[in-house]
Amino acid sequence: MEAVIAVFALLFVLFVGLGVYATVKAVGAAKRGVDRGITQARRTVEDHTLRAKSFAQPGAAGELAQLRLKLRTSMRATQDALNAAVAEDESLKESVGLFERLSAHGHELDDELKRLESEPNRAALTERLPELRERTERITHSADSLRWAAHDRARRFADDDLDSLGAQIDLESGALRHWTAPEPQPTSSQQPTSSRQPDSPPQPATQPWPEAPASDAATAGQTWSDAAQSGSAPEPDRPAITPPGPPPAYPWQKKPRPESTT
Repeated sequence: MEAVIAVFALLFVLFVGLGVYATVKAVGAAKRGVDRGITQARRTVEDHTLRAKSFAQPGAAGELAQLRLKLRTSMRATQDALNAAVAEDESLKESVGLFERLSAHGHELDDELKRLESEPNRAALTERLPELRERTERITHSADSLRWAAHDRARRFADDDLDSLGAQIDLESGALRHWTAPEPQPTSSQQPTSSRQPDSPPQPATQPWPEAPASDAATAGQTWSDAAQSGSAPEPDRPAITPPGPPPAYPWQKKPRPESTT
């Protein structure tokens, strides 16, 4: 039982601690938001006041207001540009460090210009205006250089990425438009012309030759002997599909005797 109570007590303390931490964080965030809003409102009021003084007050006082307005506008724009760009490009950290050093000189000049606004000796103020104008020009020129360099770097990266993306899209578009029709596959009843061999005519079956009778064999031997004596070989008999007819009768052959009927 005591272990259960200890566990519940520990959970209660843990929840209370988390609640206090969350409350402190929320109060701090709200306070920072309020301070940021107050600072932004104060800057807006000061900018409008300086703009009004630059048009309403003639002479050295009006020029001091113009210098402060120019300095504050340039430094604020450069600070916003670098803080926004360094989150995406870490190589700008050195530029942010340089701007912080430049910002110290800018705050010093702004405080000096603000004090000189209430200077009663207008002659001495007029003598210092060229030097103040030169310092303001140098600081704003450096701030503008950093700001425009950051803009150019971001635009260059965007152009390179856009070019690469365009090349990839063109390549993919060409691949999507490249298609070929499938070649028809030959069926079993249709063979390619190049691989088809011409059909050979059917060969007739070999038929046996009929044997010649004895009289024909004797006649053929006599013929070959005569041809040998004359020096020319007789042409062989052309084969016949049907059996030959009765052999021709020659004058030197003996006539067969008729059979006796007695």
